[in-house]
Formats: sequence, C-alpha cells, structure tokens
Amino acid sequence: MLFNSCATQKNNVQSRWIDLFNGKDLTDWSVKITGYPLNENFGNTFRVDDGKLVVRYDQYNAFDEKFGHIFYNKPFSAYLLELEYRFVGDQAKGGPGWAIRNSGAMLHGQDPKTMGVKQDFPISLEMQLLGGDGQRERHTANLCTPGTNVFLNGKLFTPHCIESKSKTYHGDQWVRAEALVLGDSLVKHIVEGDTVLTYTKPQIGGGNVINHDPAQKKDGQLIKGGYISLQSESHPIEFRRVALFDLAPYMNDRKRLQAVLQQLQARKNP
Repeated sequence: MLFNSCATQKNNVQSRWIDLFNGKDLTDWSVKITGYPLNENFGNTFRVDDGKLVVRYDQYNAFDEKFGHIFYNKPFSAYLLELEYRFVGDQAKGGPGWAIRNSGAMLHGQDPKTMGVKQDFPISLEMQLLGGDGQRERHTANLCTPGTNVFLNGKLFTPHCIESKSKTYHGDQWVRAEALVLGDSLVKHIVEGDTVLTYTKPQIGGGNVINHDPAQKKDGQLIKGGYISLQSESHPIEFRRVALFDLAPYMNDRKRLQAVLQQLQARKNP
C-alpha cells in the first residue's frame, strides 16, 4: 500500500508539469525586440525548427543591439522552471563581444505590454546562460539584474551580475537548467541537478535597463511575480524543453510545499 501511495504521489507530480513550449509553434508567446513594437518578430528571430524553440539571425545584416525576448503570456509567482538548451553556430555579425554563447531566461519580468519600444531588457532577474569557449572556465546559470537588486548572503547586492558555481559546458551539448522561484522570498539556480546560486528578496532597483517607463521602475519594491522570457542576445541558441511546475497552490502550506519540492528533487532518480 505504501508503494502504491508513493507511486500515486509521483504520478501526480509528473502530471502537474506545464509545457510552456508545445514543440510545434509559438502559441502563448509574445515577442519584443529592441526598436520594434510588441509582436514584431524582426528577422524571424524566434521560430520553431525540428521541434525546438530556436533563436536565429540568418535574416540580419548586423545585430545592431537588437536585443530581444520572447515572453510566455501568463505570469507566475512561485514555480520551478526547467529548460534544456544548447548554443549552436556562430554569433551574429555586430554582436557584442560579451554576448558570444550568451543568452538567458528572465524571471519575474515586467509585462511586455509595459515595455518601451526602444527598451533593451525587461525589468527582471536574468538566469544568465553561458556556453564555454572550449578553453576557459565559464559558469552558467549566473545572475544578472536589469533594473533589479537581490539579497545575497543576507546583504543587499547591487552589482549587475554574479557568477554561479556551476561547471563549464563547452561545445553544442544540451544542458538542463532550472530556476526555483518562490515569490519575493527565495530563488535558486540549478544546473544538472546541482544548486549553483541562491539569493533572496528580489526587488526593483539599480540600473542596467534603458528607455523604460519610469512608472514601471519603483525602486525598493519587492517582486512577488512576473513574466518569464527567453533572450536573443546575438548568439544562436536552441531550447528543446521549456516547462514549469506551478508551486503557487502550495505556498500557504509549508509542509505541503516541502513535500512537493522533495518529490520534484527526486523525480530524476530511478
């Protein structure tokens, strides 16, 4: 009986995953590229190819700081986001040097409808995804903070980026990255099952975002939820899985939340 009960709980956890990307098209996603209005997908930057959500620049003459984001159309407050990604090919002509094998998943982002036409990044927390160059150590699932700040080790952290303690992933290999986001309290970045960065009290503040509506940037305000988006920063990237487990129903019951988190952590184990 205990075995059957455990199996049922495991199946219930598996069934509650939401595939944000359906593997077929960009239904439920909106595109915002710097310099263009919402849902003008310049150069067919974001597209579906062979069952993957991909970022391409083959229709660009030059990148010219056309930073872009593709937003899932529903906001979330507490969740586990799971991505499987890989970098491929060469950087777009004119892309900045720092953006080679560089992309990201934006967490707790502002509503794309509130972004300025020339705004470069949404006010958000970026789980920065980096690929290795084949030689040097280069961590992934770092944190960058366009228009935000966080608490790190109990203290307000205001620099723009902090590196995780992840391994380096060279070449075109697939990497599994996760973000555990619990409202305005706790965020963890996880790579291949290892927690590589933890921070708390995400809030609006700081710089590193331009051409935004000042009314959207209320410094010091804790961020309880927001939109998830994936970046185009000049290097081609592919996502074969973009899925989410909604933890909001468990946030008022700590015991249930911990039980679900334990099941999620164990789901990859035999």
